[in-house]
Amino acid sequence: MLPTSHATRLLLLILQLIKLDKTLGNAHSLCLDLTIKSQSRPGQPWCEVQGSVDTKPFLHYDTDSNEVKPLGLLGKEVTATKAWTELSQTLAEVGQELRMMLPVLKPHKNKTRGPPTLQTELCCRREAERCTGASWQFSVDRHTALLLDAMNMKWTVISPGDTGIEEWENDQVLAEYFRKTSVGDCNHWFQEFLEHWEERLEPEPTAPTLLSSDNEQSTDLQLMAWVIPSIFVSLVLIGITIRNHRRSRTTQG
Repeated sequence: MLPTSHATRLLLLILQLIKLDKTLGNAHSLCLDLTIKSQSRPGQPWCEVQGSVDTKPFLHYDTDSNEVKPLGLLGKEVTATKAWTELSQTLAEVGQELRMMLPVLKPHKNKTRGPPTLQTELCCRREAERCTGASWQFSVDRHTALLLDAMNMKWTVISPGDTGIEEWENDQVLAEYFRKTSVGDCNHWFQEFLEHWEERLEPEPTAPTLLSSDNEQSTDLQLMAWVIPSIFVSLVLIGITIRNHRRSRTTQG
């Protein structure tokens, strides 16, 4: 039987390693890029969506076919999930919702003719089995105009007065819709998808905005530098203790 002190110490060290692995190496992000047009030519979609996880494409949707198509192995692995069905339905709803808001927008000042085109990027991020980020980025004619951090409901106007999109900042109903779709729906889909993608995705480099402070990172690295050698030493001590215990029993016998 192992000495209690050594066994306890070893268990604590292993738990610390597991905790560090969860916090330092399993961040992933899912993004949906939507392009919305108020007008489109016959045979051309007024809404297109490209979905990606860790920048790897996994779906495409357009209103012309009205079908969400899986891309690559990642897409094919989740088409049978409930989350895929929910995502397919929500993409059409979000596209229609955004199209209804196009009449209040003005073309970007650099656009020479035609109605404005809205580009929207919805992203949600998971790390250590929880949602750590959700955001929206709105661009008019490829020029970023408005950002929304849906985790704390903070708006950032990039180009005030140019396109009229800054008025969305004062629409509480719209803000709640964006929050629900990103923090709620997107995070829910992503959680289910990751169960199927776990073995295929490499940990995404943690973004600077989501990292701990420099002091905390330094502490984690110092802890790692201490934990790994300590486990080795503990195993050696346990081995020595077992050997001595056996020798003692042999001598007594």
